[in-house]
Amino acid sequence: MSAVEHTSHGLGHGAGAPPHRRGIFTRPGFVRAAWCFALFFLIGLYLVAGIRWFAGWDPVYDWNIIVLVGGLVMGPVGFLLGLGAFDYWLYYLSGRPTLAEDHSNHGAYTWKDYFKVNTDHKVIGMQYLVTTFVFFILGGLMAMLFRAELAQPGMQFMDTQTYNGLVSVHAALMIFVFMVPVFAGLANFAVPLMLGAPDMAFPRLNALSYWFLPIAGTMFLCSFLAPGGAFATGWTSYAPLASQQPFGQIFFNMGVQWAGASSILTALNFLVTIITMRAPGMTFWRMPLLVWANFTTSMLAVVATPFIAGSQFFVMFDRVLHTSFFIPKGGGYVLGYQHIFWFYSHPAVYIMILPGFGIISEIISVMSRKPIFGYRLMAISLLGILVLGFSVWAHHLFVAGMADWLRVPMMISTLLIAVPTGVKIFSWLATLWEGRIHLNTPMLFALGFISTFVIGGLSGVYLASVPIDIHASDTYFVVAHIHYVLFGGSVMTVFAGVYYWFPKMTGRMYNERLGKLHFWITFVSFNVTFFPMHWVGLVGMPRRVADYSQRFADLNLVISIASFVLGASILIFLYNVVTSWARGPIAEANPWRAMTLEWQVSSPPPVFNFDEIPQVVGGPYEYGVPGARHAILSGGTTPVEAGA
Repeated sequence: MSAVEHTSHGLGHGAGAPPHRRGIFTRPGFVRAAWCFALFFLIGLYLVAGIRWFAGWDPVYDWNIIVLVGGLVMGPVGFLLGLGAFDYWLYYLSGRPTLAEDHSNHGAYTWKDYFKVNTDHKVIGMQYLVTTFVFFILGGLMAMLFRAELAQPGMQFMDTQTYNGLVSVHAALMIFVFMVPVFAGLANFAVPLMLGAPDMAFPRLNALSYWFLPIAGTMFLCSFLAPGGAFATGWTSYAPLASQQPFGQIFFNMGVQWAGASSILTALNFLVTIITMRAPGMTFWRMPLLVWANFTTSMLAVVATPFIAGSQFFVMFDRVLHTSFFIPKGGGYVLGYQHIFWFYSHPAVYIMILPGFGIISEIISVMSRKPIFGYRLMAISLLGILVLGFSVWAHHLFVAGMADWLRVPMMISTLLIAVPTGVKIFSWLATLWEGRIHLNTPMLFALGFISTFVIGGLSGVYLASVPIDIHASDTYFVVAHIHYVLFGGSVMTVFAGVYYWFPKMTGRMYNERLGKLHFWITFVSFNVTFFPMHWVGLVGMPRRVADYSQRFADLNLVISIASFVLGASILIFLYNVVTSWARGPIAEANPWRAMTLEWQVSSPPPVFNFDEIPQVVGGPYEYGVPGARHAILSGGTTPVEAGA
């Protein structure tokens, strides 16, 4: 029996200060956020000026420091305060009675509820998805601009610094405010439902984590307005080059801090939720693989993310405080930056792909109507990637002057991590074998993911080998590899997940014909764009350059044209999503006949997820097993027929 949609805002439980009406300038919202941002910017300005005046430093008004402290630290804190992200905690810390919980900020009853601090995990998931796709589109537009420049040799539309800025901001947007957090959006919506939980463990912290994200993305974009232009050191931002860049570099340093803080807080929330809020009967070996994937991803994020935060703080200190962490003439250790950066950033590759593995596992099992082959080994392989992910970072330093004795161990560990990934590929193929396959849009993207990710994985095996890496390093072969892993891998799984859970999120069905058209245009144009880069890289075309030899002209023209087709394919996706959300056919509660708990409630789900606590009695993928069921609701009945 499906849970029934709630018709009121909630139960109003909990003693506290009675709510009272406030004016537009004092109640939480964007108006209060605007003047709080301005106020806190002024506080930062006079704090900097006061310290510099007291210390006798000239000039008193150093605008580089003022923008850093006032605009990139204090101002965003004021913005969050104005939105109301800290209201409950500030009442508590001040000793005043906390605000009564009337659940008025929980759940979406109108479109306006998506534009405020909301504690409903489903609303937060939608906020993540929409925000990350906005940054995805902006990053894609930047890619189209520099691909237009690369369509022919010579400089056509921009100078080299502008080109480097576009490439750098494109990469930063795609990695820090799309690829990492978009999976948090899908998981925010699905994981508590899959667990049989009413919400995340810390709903207010969940809301705060989301609002860090638009702050980070806005900082990356605002770097274009800084004197000298945007940061132009790539998403790796290597020192000491980063310490000598124009002022826009600071926007990258601080944007990474805000995005990293969002990632850490979200990961902690997922860990506590998964460990403590599972429904009765849901042991770890009965959890869906998407939950397993987010469990391991969250552990990766909690351990690794502080390292990139530290690396960016050190670079910023070298610039602002005149330290010498990575400045050679001051005794700094240049390679130290790369070790710290990649100790986060290679595990970050798994942060950007492990949730996708979970999505693909859900879709392939449901759409082939078969249990996942080797479920326990699939979960263990996720843990294997978690452990081995911290032992491979130095393969990024094979040509950087690292110690020779470290090369071979790092090569071996990098090759070894292909084993648990290979386990997943063969498990998915075995699940498909003799299944009753339904080739709808989510399944097409899942199958497309397997083919493109295998190509990315195989090119990674080549780059793990020291002699091949020495030849291919800093060429377009590396560009092809990372895009086959992160677009052919991660982005394909994101599209698969959005189409799969779209009926559950919106209560509407998408247009299947447009979905399939979107897949085929994306799949073909992606391969035409990036596969030739393997060849041009191996024959000598370096990456991160705005001009190139005439002998690469023809293929670059083909690549640029295909990239524009790839960019245009997103328009089909957007049109399908918007029109289907507005007036698509009403979705059933369980259109895919899936067994996991999120499909056992109405579409969209009730505000508090379940009217009764589910009782988990079996595994989540027992398709084709007569009488098998994952969970029982309403006294022993379940809407799922496992053998269907």
